[in-house]
Amino acid sequence: MTVRVPAKVNVQLSVGPVRDDGFHDLINVFHAVSIYDEVVAVEAGKITIRVEGTQADQVPLDEGNLAVRAAMALAKHAGRTYGADLLIRKSIPVAGGMAGGSADAAGALVACNELWGLGLPREDLMEIAADLGSDVPFALLGGTALGTGRGERLLPLETSGTFHWVFAFADGGLSTAKVYAECDLMRDATGTHVGWPQVDDTLVEALRTGDARTLGARLHNDLQPAAIMLRHSLVRTLETGRQLGALGSIVSGSGPTCAFLATDAAHARDLSISLSATCRTALPTTGPTPGATIL
Repeated sequence: MTVRVPAKVNVQLSVGPVRDDGFHDLINVFHAVSIYDEVVAVEAGKITIRVEGTQADQVPLDEGNLAVRAAMALAKHAGRTYGADLLIRKSIPVAGGMAGGSADAAGALVACNELWGLGLPREDLMEIAADLGSDVPFALLGGTALGTGRGERLLPLETSGTFHWVFAFADGGLSTAKVYAECDLMRDATGTHVGWPQVDDTLVEALRTGDARTLGARLHNDLQPAAIMLRHSLVRTLETGRQLGALGSIVSGSGPTCAFLATDAAHARDLSISLSATCRTALPTTGPTPGATIL
């Protein structure tokens, strides 16, 4: 059983104050893009995992892997002992701010649900996904969606047409927890008042109408200053994209991947070639794209 799962970019990520449980309330506008991992599940006596592809050596091969935890959670939900040999074919960067681990977890849920013949509806998988991590439900849903709470409560958003993106992948990753901690430290150091995050209605309307120019101007990520503080080289990458005519540039999630909105496919291709000089690699792609899909 093979499932394809997309990466995401947050076109708006507004971070509220720290909650009592240590999380932050978010306004998180997710947008799935056509960079994919594949999760292959084969019958086995127990749950095991293998990883191939980009940065495979950086992915844990035990319960530290979110896909393993997803398969275990699904088996527990079903009330039986199941096994599966999971193979992850990686293309989404590891610790790159594009929710690759969450995508793999979503892929494992869908693949094992089919492999084991459970027949659980997508709504049940979404509930299990929300317990695994804030980004896992969106990897199941795909498309474009507004996430609230810590990001796990989703409302699909209407999107017109196709947006053309370029993603610049950096060497090495950034820890999401460290980026959030740095964001909190920077706010405390400057005495920044942090209010309740609000949806950018102009951005949502740009998505609905397919207005790439307005969307590019409204891209926003409250974690970007913290990611830049931890990885100063991102400044050069972001500035290069702006100089090359990107409609907008943003650090994707907690970084260090940078996203650039292009005018069309040809512009995205040219941007990716030029940006490759400032990062590990740059890849043109499009969005939105569906969530976890059985191939």
